[in-house]
Amino acid sequence: MLSFPNRAVLMSLILPLTVWVMPPFAQAVDSARVPVQKQTKAGLYVDAREAYELKRELGEKALFVDVRTRAEISYLGMPSVADAHIPAFEHPPNAAWDDKSGRFKMEPNADFEPALARRLAARQLGKSDVVILICRSGDRTSRAANFLTEQGYSKVYSVIDGFEGDAVAEGPQTGQRVLNGWKNAGLPWTYKLDKNKMYLPGY
Repeated sequence: MLSFPNRAVLMSLILPLTVWVMPPFAQAVDSARVPVQKQTKAGLYVDAREAYELKRELGEKALFVDVRTRAEISYLGMPSVADAHIPAFEHPPNAAWDDKSGRFKMEPNADFEPALARRLAARQLGKSDVVILICRSGDRTSRAANFLTEQGYSKVYSVIDGFEGDAVAEGPQTGQRVLNGWKNAGLPWTYKLDKNKMYLPGY
């Protein structure tokens, strides 16, 4: 007659197997189809829906950061589940005009990585933990992700369609951002900003 080991012994046999067979977060985004300007050195991409699910899955074990300017989040809102706002680039007070892009020029925020490190440390997280970055449409997050990779961060995900999504290239909605992105996916966002999440220079 077969005898079963006690519960402690049984669990010691099962748990390692459970951990081994649990797959890592599966990316649905095909890296080969990511536009050149949105590609990152780490090659870790999620679309808005995947970013939402990844954050829900990891909770406090992931830091979800909106890297847009203070003006953008002030007037356009931000994802409700974002943990922090840390601009990767900002408009200086005397910002010059960029003829090529048709907007005022932005400059890198020298405090971006230090501010991110402070947010991670407050949660007892570090460079090997998951960081999810979102901007307007995925261009700035790719540059920010590359910078962080160079600084030793190993799991930086870029939301390739961003908060507003990509602009329509042709047709009656040309230039409008209605293709994809956080807002167009119907994911939770808010105009009401939480001061505790905001980037406040000097604090």
